[in-house]
Amino acid sequence: MSKHVAVIMGGRSAEREISLISGSNVAESLRNTGHSVTTIDATHDVEALLSKLFPRPDVVFNALHGRYGEDGCLQGLLELMALPYTHSGVLASALAMNKPVANRLFTQVGIPCPKGKIVHRDEVLAGDVMKRPYVIKPLNEGSSVGVHIVTDNDESLPFEHTSWPYCDRVMAETYIPGRELTVGIMDDKALGVLEIRPKQEFYDYEAKYSDDHMAEHIVPALLPKKDTKEATRLALLAHQTLGCRGVSRVDFRYDDIGEGATKLFILEVNTQPGMTPKSLLPEIAAKAGISFDELVKWMVEKAACDT
Repeated sequence: MSKHVAVIMGGRSAEREISLISGSNVAESLRNTGHSVTTIDATHDVEALLSKLFPRPDVVFNALHGRYGEDGCLQGLLELMALPYTHSGVLASALAMNKPVANRLFTQVGIPCPKGKIVHRDEVLAGDVMKRPYVIKPLNEGSSVGVHIVTDNDESLPFEHTSWPYCDRVMAETYIPGRELTVGIMDDKALGVLEIRPKQEFYDYEAKYSDDHMAEHIVPALLPKKDTKEATRLALLAHQTLGCRGVSRVDFRYDDIGEGATKLFILEVNTQPGMTPKSLLPEIAAKAGISFDELVKWMVEKAACDT
């Protein structure tokens, strides 16, 4: 059944440019499958955003990434308007974007997390906040935005020679060696495990979205069967613990180097995975036999409000 779908993209976060690409891809897919589409660039002007939601669409496809679009803010606005929207609702979105709170919930249900603590930017500048190597990351950003690994070879500290446009409180975590894994979730089912092999030390924002093929994707990931099963189990548990709906993508570090018993450590749950040509969830879905158009169509059909 054809619907009028408003695709909201762009936004005010550090991931604005990637969101515009995701939204354009989604809009093209929806038009290809017979839907009427309105694209909306969510700038700082909330009044303009609201005006573009009239006449009311049947569904809002939320293609925003990062703050204000992925953290429950837009979801709250759409709830007030009783407009069905894709992806997770207000609470799940807010929980997933707040890394310290999400980690406390994961720990309570037995999902291993890297050891970490919240520190102030000034503490980081004053000296090492934990034993090296460790990771510094913003409390509420996605796509590895602002993430910095402090290694034994670093002569300077994070923020010492660069600006920091995020909150003054940051998350410091023990660095987990090993491999980068991600699990796609759709309809409360794990679609598969993908391994990312960056061609540099860390799979950062540039590696994720550069045109220079800075990372290799292996799907399905080449793991022992028991570890594949455990990765999918933990990913689905994380998705359900936060109360996510629709699709999500759960990132892990897989320590096949250390001697400890625990191998999988959760990094984060992405409630609004990218929908660009280089995005991981569509790649995992394709390997599971679900085309991009089918994925987008399903997300629109499952759009809803929390209440």
